[in-house]
Amino acid sequence: MEAYVKHNIQNNIATIEFFHPEQNSLPGTILAQLANTITEVGNNNEVKVIILKSGGDRTFCAGASFQELIAINDAQTGKVFFSGFANVINAMRQCPKFIIGRIQGKTVGGGVGIAASTDYCMATQFAAIKLSELNVGIGPFVVSPAIERKMGLSAMSQIAIDANTFYEASWAKEKGLYTSVYESIEALDEAVQAFAIHLCTYNPEAMLEIKKVFWRGTDDWNTLLAERAAISGRLVLSEFTKEKLKGFK
Repeated sequence: MEAYVKHNIQNNIATIEFFHPEQNSLPGTILAQLANTITEVGNNNEVKVIILKSGGDRTFCAGASFQELIAINDAQTGKVFFSGFANVINAMRQCPKFIIGRIQGKTVGGGVGIAASTDYCMATQFAAIKLSELNVGIGPFVVSPAIERKMGLSAMSQIAIDANTFYEASWAKEKGLYTSVYESIEALDEAVQAFAIHLCTYNPEAMLEIKKVFWRGTDDWNTLLAERAAISGRLVLSEFTKEKLKGFK
């Protein structure tokens, strides 16, 4: 199957789904489509709540596309690529509707940042998380503000430093990333749908205003995340990282 971003709207609930055949990794084109779709759907007056999910029944998101990382040969191209994650996070932050994250499986790197940027995140027991960036000579610079905001500095720094380890979904729930963890995808989908239906009974204006409260103190993120993208864009050119990335060709 080819990569895609698609959405549908039913009964005031918008479901946005992204997919990539390489474990839902995210190349620049998919990141751009995802950011644009979140913005477009968020501004649709028919929509009261958004569900964000990925295709398939295994990995939620494997993070950055290694094929694109390998192809980066200058700092500006690197900054543009990592800005793709920044744009998705900022689109979610600025979206006037609640976004429910539906995390069915493992999520790595940038995928953890996307999960952390949802307003209410629900997962299966298989949804372990890992920040693997230090393993390849870069770091979770763009996504760390979103992860720190949701999980706290201690938990974020723990998984950033321990870049080899998958942390179980139960740990992620304990640290505040997930609100609830379910035994199966079927149970997760049932709970996500029921919760979305319930949110549709709330006053949209009240939800918009409380979301502003939740994201208070992040007004500088357009600038901050761009600066962080530049750091990653520079580091991806290092000899250390280039050598590491050879193993993914």
